[in-house]
Amino acid sequence: MESTVTERGQTAIPAALRKKYGLKAHMKLVWVDTGGGIRVVPVPTDAVKSFRGMFKGLGLTESLLKDRREELEREQRIRRRH
Repeated sequence: MESTVTERGQTAIPAALRKKYGLKAHMKLVWVDTGGGIRVVPVPTDAVKSFRGMFKGLGLTESLLKDRREELEREQRIRRRH
């Protein structure tokens, strides 16, 4: 899909994308420079509600503990060398 940028920097979001992502009039969008391109992300009207349950079942506690153990091991190896 493609759209054109006007002289004032405006562009239209293709109808198929508006429908797919539920974009409505007056919704906010965030433009993210990824270094290799631009990503456009809709801002939810209720950010807290939109994130609720997002990480459910991912084992975040175990993952964080594992990362912390690995970090401690790296620190100990560095200390032993000095």
